Amino acid sequence: MSEDAAARLQDIAERVRLCQECGLYQGTTNAVPGSGSATADIVFIGEGPGFHEDRLGLPFVGRSGDYLEYLLGLIDVHRDDVFIANVVKHRPPDNRDPRADEIFACKHWLDEQLDVIRPAVIATLGRFSMARYFPDARISRIHGKPRFGGSPVTAWYPLFHPAAALRNPGLRRDMEADIRRLPDLVAEVRQRRAQQQAADETPTQLSLF
Repeated sequence: MSEDAAARLQDIAERVRLCQECGLYQGTTNAVPGSGSATADIVFIGEGPGFHEDRLGLPFVGRSGDYLEYLLGLIDVHRDDVFIANVVKHRPPDNRDPRADEIFACKHWLDEQLDVIRPAVIATLGRFSMARYFPDARISRIHGKPRFGGSPVTAWYPLFHPAAALRNPGLRRDMEADIRRLPDLVAEVRQRRAQQQAADETPTQLSLF
């Protein structure tokens, strides 16, 4: 099953590399489809590739990536154990914010990846990925506060972007506390999924009267 999921993710990645559905592909070196485990419990979604990501075709490989790996180390998780992606798959010019039309054009790629992985937790990094699940919310108010939903049950978990914590060291305590909650959050989702499955498998009793 995991081999099939990995093959499906690879197919998506190959199609992303050929994508010209918005103008972001122009002037870039590589698409950045995302990387990590096809059976990850946690998917991190960032905003867009930067300079180093564009050169290597991998997400979060600059200073933000180093800090994300440090954060994962706090919970004894390696980046190969999770899946990391962005809301857009090519680097916006001069590292500008991705536009709404560009995010919309890339949306189906991320949807396909999440459908394959079906993670317990989708952790959003920064406001653009947060807006997928928490429209009109402010990250300063909702970071570290999960919302549950879907079938199977999934936790959407808003986090500060690692780059924001690097720019503002005052955010690091909150960022690290939020990350430390992830193992418990994964366990809670697993429990909720088991309850959901049990409820789905319970036969409906028909009344004769």
